[in-house]
Amino acid sequence: MSARRFLDTNVVVYAYDTSDMVKQAKAQELLANAVRHGEGVVSVQVFGEFFHTVVVKRKLMTEAEAAVAISALEAGLEVAAVTAQLVKDAIAIHQRYQLRYWDALIVATARHAGCTEVLSEDMNAGQDYGDIVVFNPFKV
Repeated sequence: MSARRFLDTNVVVYAYDTSDMVKQAKAQELLANAVRHGEGVVSVQVFGEFFHTVVVKRKLMTEAEAAVAISALEAGLEVAAVTAQLVKDAIAIHQRYQLRYWDALIVATARHAGCTEVLSEDMNAGQDYGDIVVFNPFKV
């Protein structure tokens, strides 16, 4: 099995966003590989951010379509819960690296889930958070 990878919200959103076909194709490939190889992890935070982005912010889907997409993602990926301890860990990561809290929570959750990589367009590509490295899969 490949390295466990945490998929940030932007990767999941791009898989359903037809406004950039190159990013959509890459995101769909990443999701398919993550499911096929059993290496993909997301969190309930990602699901919440995904819903807000595709339904409210960018209006890419209806509420019902987003719910179906979330169910499909849930069936194929490991879904990590956000706990009080992860919030405390995220605060420590935020303080140490001056990372935005929500990104720090992604790193903390990825670490807890045993991931070695976070795939994200929004975070600093190449940044090493000890045992977690950020990769931007959309960077050419």
